[in-house]
Amino acid sequence: MFLIGLERGITRFSNFLGVLSTLLFIALLFNVFYDVLMRYAFNNVSIGMQELEWHLYAAIFLLGIPYGIQHGGHVRVDLIYENLSIRGKAWIDLFGCVFFLIPFALLVGYYGVGFAHEAYALGETSGDPVGYLIAGLLKR
Repeated sequence: MFLIGLERGITRFSNFLGVLSTLLFIALLFNVFYDVLMRYAFNNVSIGMQELEWHLYAAIFLLGIPYGIQHGGHVRVDLIYENLSIRGKAWIDLFGCVFFLIPFALLVGYYGVGFAHEAYALGETSGDPVGYLIAGLLKR
């Protein structure tokens, strides 16, 4: 009974992350549209909007992984996968998560924290005036 409850909780959390990724993707869509419109129609470039694109894309990618795995939306070689039994598909999914996804997530987390700590220690800030404002508020 505990495992069923745990599985339901993980499923709900994964679905929540999928919805959150969808909302972030819509925000990214509007951000890119605004950035392109301002750049080519009004010759106004915003570094802050470009940086927001990178951050939104990273969040969409990392938060959307559990939802993509749960619903089979991730990339794999379907030439082999589609002809396997359900058990064979489960083994391939398990192998991919254990040997590729989890190590990747751990590496991103491990090195990401180090890079963030170093950037904060050096006082690294954005080239955008809004980035300076945010950095100044964070250091208070």
